[in-house]
Amino acid sequence: MSASVSVALLDRSYGDERTYAAASIVKVSILAALLDEGRPLSARERELADAMIVRSDNDAATALWETIGGAAGLDAMHERLGLTQTRAESAWGLTRTTARDQLTLMRAVFGGPYPYLRCLMRQAADGQNWGVSAAGGEWALKNGWMPMSDTGLWVVHSVGRAGSRLIAVLSDGHPTKEAGIARVEEAVREAVGAR
Repeated sequence: MSASVSVALLDRSYGDERTYAAASIVKVSILAALLDEGRPLSARERELADAMIVRSDNDAATALWETIGGAAGLDAMHERLGLTQTRAESAWGLTRTTARDQLTLMRAVFGGPYPYLRCLMRQAADGQNWGVSAAGGEWALKNGWMPMSDTGLWVVHSVGRAGSRLIAVLSDGHPTKEAGIARVEEAVREAVGAR
């Protein structure tokens, strides 16, 4: 099986419009849904948000997923923001999404009332700041990766902003996480060069 890659950059899409398991990029949606509740976050929620976005902590994501009402809360936020092809599953990392929907989410995050989320995305931990950053310039991003239990092949994604460019790259079918990262960064550079 060969790897599949879908890229959305500003107003352009490359590759197919298939859906992918979101892995950890859905953590952006989880925090956006929490922020959309319109109340100040508690100290504990801020601690969990920091761990979830900056270090991609899964336990923090699970705690905040439960706070927003799980799949129903996530789907409601996606509907409000116009993500028409994204559907939450019973486990947050298995949420299905497209590159185009992730670009819609990035437009909302970088053009809307989410300064806290944007700030956290600029602080991705060392070793997790690959992907969108390959486009060059100042970046803010969230990456996701996981092996699929049915195939053992890796899902590897990167969404965010580099310079003034909003970028979403979703991919799967990689034999290793490292191979997926290399392909995602290659796709980012190809998309930016194609502009």
